[in-house]
Amino acid sequence: MPEESDEPRLEVWERRTDLPLTVVGLVYLAVYAVQVLAFRSSDPEWFALDVALWVVWAIFVVDFLGRLVLARRTWRFVAHHPFDLLVVVAPFFRFLRLLRLVTVVTSLARVLRDDFRGRVASYLTVSTSLVGFVAALAVYEAERDAPDASITSFGEAAWWVLTTITTVGYGDRYPVTTEGRLVAAGLMLGGIAILGTVTAAIATWFLEQIGARDVAEALHPDEPSETELLLAEIRALRARLDTLESARSPSLPALEARNATPSD
Repeated sequence: MPEESDEPRLEVWERRTDLPLTVVGLVYLAVYAVQVLAFRSSDPEWFALDVALWVVWAIFVVDFLGRLVLARRTWRFVAHHPFDLLVVVAPFFRFLRLLRLVTVVTSLARVLRDDFRGRVASYLTVSTSLVGFVAALAVYEAERDAPDASITSFGEAAWWVLTTITTVGYGDRYPVTTEGRLVAAGLMLGGIAILGTVTAAIATWFLEQIGARDVAEALHPDEPSETELLLAEIRALRARLDTLESARSPSLPALEARNATPSD
């Protein structure tokens, strides 16, 4: 990726447009959700909502072209923004129409990168939820009217997304259309990436903890380690429990005297 000093004009553009594009992306997602969940392609409202989606798509095209003009290294910019390029050419290929939904994720990602830098759990939660919802809408739209489709409701689409993104794959629901299978392919790759990110984050945390402990032991070799302190606390608790048990139980001579006393 270019450094800050490499693309100053491009960075100013992105800094000024990140928030507006995020709002536009959320509007796109809301309009698309209403279109898919409330109407069919034969309804007149569908056409009006589709026009709104095309207007939003045009805004993202203008943003991409503006960044392309401002970039000093044009080909490098294109190579580092493949999804944005696919969004631009989506209208010319029917099966790429669903890639317009990627604009919602990419615009939000640029804002979340600044607000949640270093917070892997928060970023994964937001990104996974957004991608899962978008994928459920997309596969539901593609599959609901297809012959022999097993995904005919949004609930079934959401269940399919959950089993697919977690790489479980029960096989009770599966796409039969080309667009649905394209969504499935992207979702499976996304699921692998999410699992890899979570695993890497956990491994990094463990390494950081181990490294911090090793550094502390190297700087203070005479101080007891955490394990030694824990064992000392356990021994102290055990000794205290033994003392309490001894205080509660009667002494051996008292027991012998009571046993030797004749009963009436």
